[in-house]
Amino acid sequence: MASDYKTDQTVKTPFTNFNASSGVFEMKGKSIPENSVIFYKPMMEWLDSYVQSPASATVLNIQLDYFNTSSSKCIVDLFKKLELISKNGKGQVTINWMYNEEDEDMQEAGEDYQSIIKIPFNLVSFKNK
Repeated sequence: MASDYKTDQTVKTPFTNFNASSGVFEMKGKSIPENSVIFYKPMMEWLDSYVQSPASATVLNIQLDYFNTSSSKCIVDLFKKLELISKNGKGQVTINWMYNEEDEDMQEAGEDYQSIIKIPFNLVSFKNK
């Protein structure tokens, strides 16, 4: 069983908390690192290990305020790795794409991802308090 994967939020990178035992993954903030591949590489390596023996249900709650083009490719790679869990019959996976109801760009990004990802992908809008 993989240990958990966590990163602190910075001005340019999101907070992540991927809990291997509960299968609840959280990602929040901005994703505009200088080099997305370098930022996402440890996460992808962790996921390679996680998909071998995942929790019976994995839920990714992702709420990004903004991401750059290079992050977008890494985010697709993240979703594709999660898709493998379902494809390999190792568990159920759900992605919850959370966005501010006033942020059309994030809503559209979620719709784009939803159209290419073959696992349950929910668009969840919220109001800023």
